[in-house]
Amino acid sequence: MASRPTPAEAPKRLPADVRRQQLLTVALRQFGARGFEATTMDDIAEAAGVTKPLLYQHFASKRALYLELLETVARSLLEAIGKAVAAAEGPRQQVEGGFAAYFHLVASQADSFSLLFGSDVPDDPELSRAVRHVEDMLAEAIDVLIDAGLDQDHRRLLAYAVVGMAEGASRYFLALHQGGEGPGEEAETADADRAARRLADLAWAGLRSVHRD
Repeated sequence: MASRPTPAEAPKRLPADVRRQQLLTVALRQFGARGFEATTMDDIAEAAGVTKPLLYQHFASKRALYLELLETVARSLLEAIGKAVAAAEGPRQQVEGGFAAYFHLVASQADSFSLLFGSDVPDDPELSRAVRHVEDMLAEAIDVLIDAGLDQDHRRLLAYAVVGMAEGASRYFLALHQGGEGPGEEAETADADRAARRLADLAWAGLRSVHRD
């Protein structure tokens, strides 16, 4: 169990919103590195340099903290994809832009991706539902981009297929960039763009050959 800071080591007083964001950032790293089950509130408090009572002032439980992180990460991902799609010049560019936003998150924020789709997603009904809700939101965002005269069920099926393809490919991408010193930020950005183009080629070719029946 982590030792509590002595008075001389007491955490620096920060505005509540700044402290909360700091705790979320630290918790994201801890959950991303260790997984939900292995991470304790003591671990998070120690890594943040605060007492556990202070941590509980901001988050009622580890579960509440994890759920808020899921929501925060999902919102950031959806916003990034939305901006990339809105800036695209056409349907093909929308597909590639969406994949690029996704892979840039994987490359630059591995902890965020691990929290959402890592191998240590909690075996807990409520938390699993929260992760699936993120997948649902991603599928909804993709659904509206599939304009092929298809009925709603058909579009939604294809949207979930695209989400699954992105998740599987990005796990492989992340595994290639873990360990050692890594390729560096510039190389990771180039690799993310390359991966986005390759998946966009596959997705676009598949969507263009879809039949209505």
